[in-house]
Amino acid sequence: MRKRLVWTASGTAMGVPVSGALASGWNMPVGVTDLSRDIHGLHMAIFWICVVIGIVVFGALFYSLFRYRRSRGAKPSAFHEHTTVEVIWTIVPLLILVVIAIPATATLKSMYDASDADMEVMITGQQWRWRYEYRGEEVSFISSLATPREQIAGQQEKGEHYLLEVDRSLVLPVDRKVRLLLTSDDVIHSWWVPELGVKQDAIPGFVNENWVRINEPGIYRGQCAELCGRDHGFMPVVVEAVEPERFDAWLAERQAEAAEAAMGLDREWAMDELMARGEQVYGTICASCHQPDGSGNPPVFPALAGNQALLDDRERHIETVIDGIAGSAMPGFANTLDPAEIAAVITYERNAWGNEAGDTVQPSAIAERLAD
Repeated sequence: MRKRLVWTASGTAMGVPVSGALASGWNMPVGVTDLSRDIHGLHMAIFWICVVIGIVVFGALFYSLFRYRRSRGAKPSAFHEHTTVEVIWTIVPLLILVVIAIPATATLKSMYDASDADMEVMITGQQWRWRYEYRGEEVSFISSLATPREQIAGQQEKGEHYLLEVDRSLVLPVDRKVRLLLTSDDVIHSWWVPELGVKQDAIPGFVNENWVRINEPGIYRGQCAELCGRDHGFMPVVVEAVEPERFDAWLAERQAEAAEAAMGLDREWAMDELMARGEQVYGTICASCHQPDGSGNPPVFPALAGNQALLDDRERHIETVIDGIAGSAMPGFANTLDPAEIAAVITYERNAWGNEAGDTVQPSAIAERLAD
């Protein structure tokens, strides 16, 4: 398995394993969609046109330099212009551009034609994770980096898919046209999966669209291709393409989970339930900034362990997680986490690492607050 270089937010280059056409590092992959293959074909056609032009131009240049060099007694001609030559070197490049423009325009039209899609997925970029919502299906989730922090810190050997693995993949069916709607909650991101032929910016306050129809089942990896902050290098994309029957079954399971989670808002959660769920959410969402042990990274990210001011003011703690802190690096999670996850992570932060608040925050209370 070969590796390519990925530049991290700290400015260092890391070798990331890749497979297939990416392994050579010399060319873009052919991909697994008709559109990606059209793009690759257009790219190669233009490449060979440029090769031919280069051979002709530099061949004539080097021949002239060698054949008519001064040491052989060549005398320069005393002419200023030649109408025929000027007409030729104007018309020929124009014809070449027209030949290139015809297939390029057809490919661009295909890229922007997201009509008649079988399903829609809203993709929202958030520092530093992706939120996927299957529109009309009542299914949404957050996809975050799953590479262990020990590997990033150099305390463990790097895994096969270092920095290109997530806790929850975007699952899509093959042979179905999927319309992708992209936006962002904070800064500009860029959703890029080379083998799908998709690279689309996610811009705050604006919705871009793209589409994909995957031909082959498999797992396809990409990452954010925009410099979106200190953890830019830790924002991967993983798409799992499956057969339609398997996708329908997976979607039904997620819908059942969503319905069960909604029902859970009405009951009283025990402390151990909230702590277990909160630890999972904290590790996925909060640990990258506040550290796994709650020690933080002052002054930008304050410590949560032993933060008596936060423990003494429960309402402020809740407001901070829901609304964030204006003018700081702390975002609000009202649109990122569901009420059960918000309640769980607050409970966990108030009772982990030696914090002994002893209280719980119930999902029902969070749901009421969000409804207001």
